[in-house]
Amino acid sequence: MEHDTDILIAGGGLNGPVLALALAGAGLRVAVVDPRPADARAGDNFDGRAYALAIASQRLLKALGLWAGLAGDSQPIRQVKASQGQPGEGAAPFFLHFDSAEIEEGPVGYMLEDRFLYRALLAAMQDRVQHLPGLSVTGHEVSASGVEAVLSDGRRMRARLLVGADGRGSGVAARAGIRRRGWDYGQTALVAAIAHERPHEGIAQQYFMATGPLAILPLPGNRSSVVWSETHDNARAIAALPDDAFLDVLRPRFGDYLGRIELAGARFTYPLSLSLADRYAADRVALVGDAAHGVHPIAGQGLNLGLRDVAALAEVLVDAARRGEDIGSDLVLERYQGWRRFDATSLALGMDAVNRAFASDNPLLSAARGIGMGLVSAAPALRRGFMRQAAGLSVDPMPRLLTGQAL
Repeated sequence: MEHDTDILIAGGGLNGPVLALALAGAGLRVAVVDPRPADARAGDNFDGRAYALAIASQRLLKALGLWAGLAGDSQPIRQVKASQGQPGEGAAPFFLHFDSAEIEEGPVGYMLEDRFLYRALLAAMQDRVQHLPGLSVTGHEVSASGVEAVLSDGRRMRARLLVGADGRGSGVAARAGIRRRGWDYGQTALVAAIAHERPHEGIAQQYFMATGPLAILPLPGNRSSVVWSETHDNARAIAALPDDAFLDVLRPRFGDYLGRIELAGARFTYPLSLSLADRYAADRVALVGDAAHGVHPIAGQGLNLGLRDVAALAEVLVDAARRGEDIGSDLVLERYQGWRRFDATSLALGMDAVNRAFASDNPLLSAARGIGMGLVSAAPALRRGFMRQAAGLSVDPMPRLLTGQAL
């Protein structure tokens, strides 16, 4: 088969473009098929979406030459406080407190708005990656020497490997015969940006409530990103409220530690579920990000997990290409799957367990959870271990990109 490109990536969200840049930077030909128009998320207006980037993810962006242009728009996360709570009652007496001063690597992570990250990826792809906006992959056929993908405009593209970065409902995974397992959490996330009167000091807050967790994540200036999980019925009713009424419901949960609050962007909702692919690879196909694992946002690890996939897959493919191997072969793809599947699955199930553990207002369970949090907070070694895990520094072996090294 004569190939139009070495790697064809289905999906232009965030993981797809980052993978494309990593591979193109190492000399491979890459094309990204992106269902959205190129300018869909490239505007200057803030729409409320933001991500908590672990230290390892920040190092990846730095290794790709992107962080220098993003650092000024990011907000370092200097502390994390987590506690149980009920609306109007404030935090429980026992809580977890993580301070970045306890680890040598710097802030626990960085908050970065979607508009800045996507715009940087779009600009970087212009001269290095074949970007095909407004199109999707609708089918593919595999042969011994490559894969031929059918695009939504009818054209066909031939590659050595097809990567599914097309989300939880991955068409690439479904057509490759990769099954998914998982369950609905019975929760919907309400996402919004909030402007507040007092500075947040770079502190991220996580409140665990029986109806779902509430995360308050610091953004540049006196603004924070709120990810608020409620039961489907509660979330549906809250989402339907006008802005003022929405804030009236949020305030007792948010508290008054940041003074007066008001909306600073659009409001979003999305249902929460666990979705794990049985395999991360098939014939001439590899999956990354939500196409491989959709997780609860309880620890803000969704994008970070995807970027771990990207770093591992890029390293496997680049090293294989340099050895003269067929980058789409089962042997090469099994290295990627073996590297990533256990880490991603164990972290996804760990977050699932935490969410379930806090999804009860039983007084005995609440007391036990509080004592457990207090014990962890009082043990320096445990605190540092949790911080290193959240910062993405506990992956073993660590892909080179996650250490800040080029491929």
